[in-house]
Order: sequence, then structure tokens, then C-alpha cells
Amino acid sequence: MSAAGVERRLPSWLRIVAPAAVALLALVVWVLIVDVADAAPRMLPSPFAILEEFFARFSIIAPDMAITATNALVGLVAGTALAILLAALAASARPIDGMLAPLVAALAVIPIVALTPILNTMFGASSQFGRQAVAAIAAFVPVFVNVLRGLRQTRPVQRDLLRASAATRSQTFRFLTLPTALPYLMSGIRIAASLAVISALVAEYFGGPADGIGTAIASYAKSGRAALAWAFVLGGILIGLLFFLVTSLLERLSTRRAPV
Repeated sequence: MSAAGVERRLPSWLRIVAPAAVALLALVVWVLIVDVADAAPRMLPSPFAILEEFFARFSIIAPDMAITATNALVGLVAGTALAILLAALAASARPIDGMLAPLVAALAVIPIVALTPILNTMFGASSQFGRQAVAAIAAFVPVFVNVLRGLRQTRPVQRDLLRASAATRSQTFRFLTLPTALPYLMSGIRIAASLAVISALVAEYFGGPADGIGTAIASYAKSGRAALAWAFVLGGILIGLLFFLVTSLLERLSTRRAPV
């Protein structure tokens, strides 16, 4: 029997219980270090103090969460749309692929912390566009790479079969290329979603308008209000989890409908 036949899939409940157990263990260790041993650094408050600040100050945290989520979402949508368009061009013509490959490689290694101040200054201190552009750049690369890979997954025999059936190019794209590439697209979007949130937070930390989760974290951390700063960190984590869960659900739905 092959290794694939012997391999067992993890139970669905274990996929939920295992991460929850790890998170609970980390929380217990955190409480022991901060509240019991009193050995934590000055800027690491108790998790209970963070939760208290989060709920007590939610009226000021929620608007900043909305701004960060909006910046990340705009960047994710823009980066995904551009990546799909350019990946389709690269898949259809080798010369275009050759021209785009160095550009994508350069974008993949651009340090966000170096690019963010430039874009924030370029578009002005009152504009969110610089932050959204940073999120779009971060989201572009994984979507482009995955979509290009997905568009190239169709086999010549499959294309020849449709051509022999007098299928047009649009029909070939609709019934073969698109269903094959869709799971790759959703996988790229899932990866890009987390990168877009992180990049939006970093962009807010390094300038621009005086709003957003990243700006609040920097402000309250510098003023010594550690619990409130960590409460904003918790808000950023919740945004990241929301993006991850939504894109993971979309990926699972697309995988179920993908052709075998």
C-alpha cells in the first residue's frame, strides 16, 4: 500500500482544538510570568488588563479598526485585480512574462518599512492612498504568482480536446482554464489577505494621517500606556483573523467546486 493510502487525515475537531490548546497554553504562561511571577518587561501588561482596556476603550478602538480594515481591503482588492490582469497577459504571451518577471521579483523584495514613508510623503499626510498602495503592493505578488501558476495548469490534451470539439477561446477559458486556475487564485488571495493587513498596519505606523491601528499603537506605546497599546494590537489581530477566515472559507468553497 502506498504512503498516500496509509496517510490519515486529521479529524476536523482536532484542527480546531489543537490551535485553541496552543493559544490557551500561551495565555497561561503569559499570566504566570506577568501576574504570578511578576517578571514581565515593563511594556508587557497582564492579558486581563489588555482585555479590560479593549472593552472599556472600544469606542475609540473601533473607528481605527475600521480604517485599518478599509485600507487593507482596498489594497487587497486593487492588488488582486492588477495581479489577475497581468498574470493573464503573462500566461498568454511569453514576451510579456519575460518583461514582468523582473518587476515581480523586485516587488517581492522591496522592504515595506522603506517604501512606506516615501509613499506617505508622496501622497500627503492627509491621504490614505499611500497606505492602501503599500497594502496593494504586498497583496500583488502572491496573487500574481499563484494565478500565473494556475493558468498554466491546463494540459495540452485538455486544450486539444476542446479545440477538437470546436470550442471557442472564450469557452475554453470558461470551462477549462478558469475552473483550473480558481483554486490557485483563492489560495493566493488567502495569503495576500494577511499580508495586506500587516502592510496596512506597518504603513500606519510610519506616518500618514493620525488614525488607524498602527498609528494608535505607536502613539500609546510611546506615551507609556502599554495596556491600551496592546488593546489596539488585539484589534489588529481581530482584523487579521477576520480576513483570514473569510478568505479561507472562499478558498474551501472554490476547492470543492474545482474539477478533479
